Amino acid sequence: MLLQLRPLFMGEISSMPIDTELDFSKESFQGGHPFETPVKVQGTVTASADVVMLRAEIVFTFVGECDRCLRRFERNYRLPLERILVDQLHDDENDEFILLQQYQLQLDELVLAEMLLELPYKSLCREDCRGLCPLCGKDLNDGLCGCKPETGDPRLQVLKQLIK
Repeated sequence: MLLQLRPLFMGEISSMPIDTELDFSKESFQGGHPFETPVKVQGTVTASADVVMLRAEIVFTFVGECDRCLRRFERNYRLPLERILVDQLHDDENDEFILLQQYQLQLDELVLAEMLLELPYKSLCREDCRGLCPLCGKDLNDGLCGCKPETGDPRLQVLKQLIK
């Protein structure tokens, strides 16, 4: 979605509402397509004292597969988004400013980048997920499997035989 912000920069209007849904269902992340439902973005772009400010909230549902037990899970997110929009930039190091080309903001790219930065590196269905048994593959969240746990590192079995 391309926002035309020229009227804000030229002083013709003082604010522009944003209320949209973006479709990221084709975007891939960690081998899957985690954004099955539309992403809602609500907020405003305001111009005040020669400063154009974007303030919005991103609401989305992340659908993933747990890295420990392989269960499918959903997690809801609400992200605040606040950036200063500029048509020329003197300090390239500041992430608070977004440089616009021809007074246009590509909202899709900005929202997707914010969402991906918020997602955890490791996807877990819950914080205390116990994962799968390394011997039989049973989901340990459903209870113990009865396998006798191996003690020690299997690479050190040769040393154990020397002790015997």
